[in-house]
Amino acid sequence: MTVTTTDPDTVYSRCFGHGARRVLALHCTIAHSGAWRGVTKLMEKEATFVAPDMFSHGRSPDWDGKGDFPDLMNQAVARLLDSPMDVVGHSFGALIGLRLAVEHPHLVRTLTLIEPVFFAVAAQDAPDLVARQSQGVRPVFEALEAGDSALAARLFNRAWGDGGTRWPDLREETRAAMTRGIHILPASNSAIYDDRPGLLRPGVLQALKMPVLLIRGSRTEEIITAVNDGLARRIPHAQSDVVQGAGHMLPITHPDETAAHLRRHFAQVTE
Repeated sequence: MTVTTTDPDTVYSRCFGHGARRVLALHCTIAHSGAWRGVTKLMEKEATFVAPDMFSHGRSPDWDGKGDFPDLMNQAVARLLDSPMDVVGHSFGALIGLRLAVEHPHLVRTLTLIEPVFFAVAAQDAPDLVARQSQGVRPVFEALEAGDSALAARLFNRAWGDGGTRWPDLREETRAAMTRGIHILPASNSAIYDDRPGLLRPGVLQALKMPVLLIRGSRTEEIITAVNDGLARRIPHAQSDVVQGAGHMLPITHPDETAAHLRRHFAQVTE
């Protein structure tokens, strides 16, 4: 029987590496904590990565649809910040990481946002890109509304998967895992598009004091470039880097480059 929950204590997490530095790593939608395996293998002697699975992903129980999903995930991962840690987030995981930095700044030693899908930034700075992105993703939401989660996952993977392995060529369990997690997509809009947590209120991002690194791929969507540029303008002293040849899934497709950026960023704050 499928277990469903809204209890933040039930989120599953695992550790990669055995180094002294502690890192909280937050994956993207329809992935899981194993997405960090390539990066963490390269840094296993330098850091211990604590990597949770979002609800309805990996080994965490399914979200039961009650309450606000971004709020639930924020509560769940905040409990893993038991001491100052480097926080690294990819895509929707980057939004969770940014909120952690705002709400628990004393526990976020450094912050790295990889391809953050914080489209509320672009809504302020480049609304035409948000309209274009919303039009492009509409078939995903239409499939969800029609009850076809498999089609929705397939379309979402096509849009954000960097043109990698074709859906029919993915392993059956991979397709099933993506289909399982796709229902959190519309539930995430309160953070992605609407900024319900209020991170863009005047003075909020400007108050961040920890080192912040923004990373995107050179082949990413134009809206991600607008988001990263907009965050760089709002966050004092934020650094913005580009991984050449990479798209949205750069922590998976370009682990060497990702690890190199993290090393340089982490070096700004010693243990």
